[in-house]
Amino acid sequence: MARNRQQSNRKPFREDRVLTWTNESEEIKPLLAFVGEHFPDKSRNDLKTWLRYGHIMVDGVVTTAFDAPIVTGGIVKVNISRPFVVFKHARIQLVYEDDDIIVINKGYGLLSVGTQSHRKEETAYDILRDYIKKQNPANKLYVVHRLDRDTSGLMMFAKTEEAQETLRHNWNNMVLDRLYVALLEGYVEEDEGFIKSRLVENSQFVVYSTKDSDDGKLALTRYKVLKRANGLSLVEFSLDTGRKNQIRVHASEMGHPIMGDRKYGAKESRLHRLCLHARTLRFAHPITKKDMRFEQPVPAKFLNAVNGMGPKEFKH
Repeated sequence: MARNRQQSNRKPFREDRVLTWTNESEEIKPLLAFVGEHFPDKSRNDLKTWLRYGHIMVDGVVTTAFDAPIVTGGIVKVNISRPFVVFKHARIQLVYEDDDIIVINKGYGLLSVGTQSHRKEETAYDILRDYIKKQNPANKLYVVHRLDRDTSGLMMFAKTEEAQETLRHNWNNMVLDRLYVALLEGYVEEDEGFIKSRLVENSQFVVYSTKDSDDGKLALTRYKVLKRANGLSLVEFSLDTGRKNQIRVHASEMGHPIMGDRKYGAKESRLHRLCLHARTLRFAHPITKKDMRFEQPVPAKFLNAVNGMGPKEFKH
């Protein structure tokens, strides 16, 4: 009875009143001026107060900068009811959010989604689900694709079932660019190349290429060497397909495993991580069909590895 009484005393969730505008002009406008155009009855101080306390969002990210540039097509949201829920987490950076999708920069060592053997381990999915439910308890999060636990970089989740289904059923057509950067052991001989094989997985969950043309899944990988130094190659990979461990397997079968990838033959791990980073993600928005492109910098430690620092000089 006490529990039922406690539940009945809860205040019903009140939907936020959020107003949305798109900069349809060809002119880049400062945020405060752009918002002021839509609130002529508000003083400059009123608008600055909204900014200071997190009521204004630009392209899915809360901002407090009054002079933030609003480019053509830029989307501005103002929450009249209360501040937006701000996402903060040590292992995830929120890159973009709208009503249909979330794009994040995932840290290495964090599972994308739960598995049978790691049910109790916190995942990127868990963290983001809790975040969107703070916005509205009815919100849901949907898995679109995955990154390996030890791969860092860009990945996307859907916030609606429609967005998830559209992306999953049209993945190869809607995803326009997926670029990764990795540190490979040794010096890759060719400056660029193309790898084609069929991948299968054994009972130990190790993926490998098979010569049986009737077995496995087709995997297509393009690569370009960016730099060679200190016994390492900094290489950019582009995926034409998205198979499990695809880059890791193809790098290993080239004779140059990714540094830190013990599973696929790496002999050293001077950075104490798998040195693979999802750098660029470009796709057609599942609802608006807008061309969306996101890019993250190459991790600083990857660059340090090929910019003159020897193995004994690395800072962990």
